[in-house]
Amino acid sequence: MSQTITRLNPANLPNSQDMGYSQISIVEPGRMAYVSGQVAWRANGEPVPSSIVEQAKIAAANAKAALDALGATPQDIVILRCFVTDLTPETLEQLFPPILEMFDGAMPSITGVGVAALVSPELKIELELTVRLPD
Repeated sequence: MSQTITRLNPANLPNSQDMGYSQISIVEPGRMAYVSGQVAWRANGEPVPSSIVEQAKIAAANAKAALDALGATPQDIVILRCFVTDLTPETLEQLFPPILEMFDGAMPSITGVGVAALVSPELKIELELTVRLPD
C-alpha cells in the first residue's frame, strides 16, 4: 500500500514531533471518513468517570473502535480535534498520554480547542477525527 498521508514538520514552526503530532498532514486523493465526536460514553451505559484522564481513555478507545469499524488504523488519521472543557496546560499534560497511546506511533495533525461545555455536563473531553480510508 502506498503512503496516503505525508506528515510535515517545518523547521520554522514549533517542534510538534516531541509532543507526538505533526504540524501538517498532506492527504493523497481517496475516500475520507469524518468521525463524530467521541466522548466517555460506553456502549454498556456505565456512568462517565469524573477524571479527565479516565474520560480521555474511554474517548480514545471509542475513537479506536470507530477506526476499526472503518478498517483504518491511527496512521490513517489526518487530523484529530480535541475539545476540552477547562483547557489548561496541566489538563493537556493529563489527557495527552491516553490519546498518544491510541495513536500507536502515528503522528496526525492535532487541534486542541477549549470549550465552555460539551453535549452533557459530566463530559470533559471530545475527540473528532478526519480519516483517509485505506485503499
